[in-house]
Amino acid sequence: MLRSVYLASELLTTFTNELNGVLLRPSETTGKFAVYLGEQQIIDRKTDGGFPEITALKRLIRDHIAPGKSLGHSDKPH
Repeated sequence: MLRSVYLASELLTTFTNELNGVLLRPSETTGKFAVYLGEQQIIDRKTDGGFPEITALKRLIRDHIAPGKSLGHSDKPH
């Protein structure tokens, strides 16, 4: 759950004006990690081969909710 809290904090800090909140919900399935925007799932840890890097997650979220937003150093692929 610690990684989820870290990712949520990063998203709320980066998308202060674009996100109204982030919901963390424990799963009955051990190791489940998924990111949804509304009803649309955009990340699934098992399907995508692991946890996303924070910069990749920020770019993906940005592309859905604020395509013109600059992410500074997070815009550069690693």
